[in-house]
Amino acid sequence: MSGRTAVTLFSGGRGGAGIARGLLGTPGIDLTILINGYDNGHSTGALRCYLPGMLGPSDFRKNLLVHLDDGEPRQAALRAVLEHRLPAGTTRERLGELAGAIGSPDGGTGPFPLLPPSAGAAIARDLTAFLRRLDSRPGGLDLTDCALGNLVLAGAYLRLGEDFNAAVRACARTFESPIRLLNVTNGENAFLVALKQDGRLLADEADIVAPQDTAAITDLFLLSRPLTPACRAELAGRPAEEVRRALTSQRATVSLNPEARDAIRDADLIVYGPGTPHSSLLPSYLTPGIADAIAESRATAKVFVVNKRDDHDVQGLSAPELAGLTLAYLGDPGNARGTVTHVLSHRAPEAPKVPSDVAGSGVWAGARWLTADLEDPARPGAHCGPCTVRALAGIAGEAALARAR
Repeated sequence: MSGRTAVTLFSGGRGGAGIARGLLGTPGIDLTILINGYDNGHSTGALRCYLPGMLGPSDFRKNLLVHLDDGEPRQAALRAVLEHRLPAGTTRERLGELAGAIGSPDGGTGPFPLLPPSAGAAIARDLTAFLRRLDSRPGGLDLTDCALGNLVLAGAYLRLGEDFNAAVRACARTFESPIRLLNVTNGENAFLVALKQDGRLLADEADIVAPQDTAAITDLFLLSRPLTPACRAELAGRPAEEVRRALTSQRATVSLNPEARDAIRDADLIVYGPGTPHSSLLPSYLTPGIADAIAESRATAKVFVVNKRDDHDVQGLSAPELAGLTLAYLGDPGNARGTVTHVLSHRAPEAPKVPSDVAGSGVWAGARWLTADLEDPARPGAHCGPCTVRALAGIAGEAALARAR
């Protein structure tokens, strides 16, 4: 890649982290990461219940970690704040003491020495905003195992008038992220639900990522409110079409973040990153207007990166079937709009299968199909950032050359 190259990566919490780090380590890359906020597992779900209207902060927190190096003391301190889990029995008073230590003039004391003073002050400010909510609604949230970084994002959300996207921008500045980190929507609250082929419900994002049987997920819905136990019981055992109609009637209204739209349109390279499809990636593609932005993009290459291994929600699907899910959710099942120009898959027995005719021809649904060794030898199961970026650079360079002819 020569000159400045704008790369927009669709990602989730950790699945695309290696690729993001590889892109950050490549000179001349301006990286934007697009994610959604529908996570509601464990402490994140409890936090969303406590703050009705707020999206899930966890995947945003995880992406704020991408650039932070444990070997650099300043960055290690920022990482420690984001990843710190509050122990069992943590009280409001104890959290207040922690916020005070973080905001101390010497740049952080207690568990976070060497924290940059400016970052410490900003973190303490947002934790204080969250503490004020705890004071106004005591006893509504068990702080056990809450990620401190999630509470910083929640405090920024409260401080900034319950504007989720503004909170993400503020925390990106606080944690010195060089990435343009964007929510795909304007911040409207929504709750993710999946429907299986036989009509069974996966009633929230936590169910979608959990171990499950091999029955296919056929539909995703963004609902305006969580499904209550009574609603779940009412829908249980009904035919799939009845459940589908009931869920459709409860759909939330979400809109495309204009910053995300511009990042897609202005990208030189779009990457549909790896991750858990039905929680991290496909829900982002449900955003109205996102498919049109991709179609209008100036990007010379739009690359689907296949997961290296199965996830619980897509057990047994081949690599083309995984790519086909992205096309279907983006409203281009035959790839007539050129939503995907290239597919990049890992060469290994445990990787999703690539049929011999696709591997032999190097073509699938009008897109170029490339296979390479993309595994990080130090982290089996994860994509090697430098290897994947080299492959992406080759694709982007070849595509730019072909367009110039």
